[in-house]
Amino acid sequence: MAKKKKYKVPQTKKTAPAKAPKVAKVAPTPKRTKATAAKAPEATFIFGRINYIYMLAGAACLALGLILMSGGKMPDADTWDDSIIYSFRRITLAPMIMIVGLILEIVAIFKRK
Repeated sequence: MAKKKKYKVPQTKKTAPAKAPKVAKVAPTPKRTKATAAKAPEATFIFGRINYIYMLAGAACLALGLILMSGGKMPDADTWDDSIIYSFRRITLAPMIMIVGLILEIVAIFKRK
């Protein structure tokens, strides 16, 4: 009987398992405390407090001017009274107050903080 040849199984190089890509570690978010809340940035406004005061004063002047211009009803439908329609209050005073209100609004917009 003839001897059986033993065949050797060729061994391949053992490769290391594929490495997972490194992922950046994320730091846990800190708990909000009074100390960290104090460090938070505050909201910034476009205008300062004085600007808003000027805006309110200008709006009040404009409203007052419109109120002063209103009215003018004749007491009787058969009569015409020029002094009611063309009074100093309607023709001169109310437009001057409205112009002051517009000037205050312009100053409020362009004044720096």
